[in-house]
Amino acid sequence: MMKKITLFVDADACPVKKEILNIAGTYQLDPIFVASYASFSPERDGTWVFVDQQKEAADLYIVNHANPGDVVVTQDIGLAGLLTKRSVFVLSVRGQLISEMNVDVLLDRRYQAYHALNAGEKIKGPKPFTSTNRKNFSDALTKLLCRLDH
Repeated sequence: MMKKITLFVDADACPVKKEILNIAGTYQLDPIFVASYASFSPERDGTWVFVDQQKEAADLYIVNHANPGDVVVTQDIGLAGLLTKRSVFVLSVRGQLISEMNVDVLLDRRYQAYHALNAGEKIKGPKPFTSTNRKNFSDALTKLLCRLDH
């Protein structure tokens, strides 16, 4: 019998919650949105887990509950680095599949940006989230779930 995958969402600043709900429903998955209590709202769809407002509380919840073969949607490259080493599939909100093959490069890029910022250099932040990013994410999540469903 095949293990049912769990789809976790690092939800505090996730811009694709509606897409996740729509796509997950197609695969009979009930995503688990993990957010701090600061994000609490009684008007929400899906299953939500609320954690303390400490900086890494949502990440720790996901790390402690995700199993090999599960899927996590996050913008946090540090969290992705922890998960990919444990055979968890990680997808960015812009549709990039983060794996052991590319996570080290992404972590190094993040490190270099922090180093430059601490040295007083001005660095560019992420580009605005677009409808193209939304479509790329939807396509990537659909493709990943389809692959895992077979």
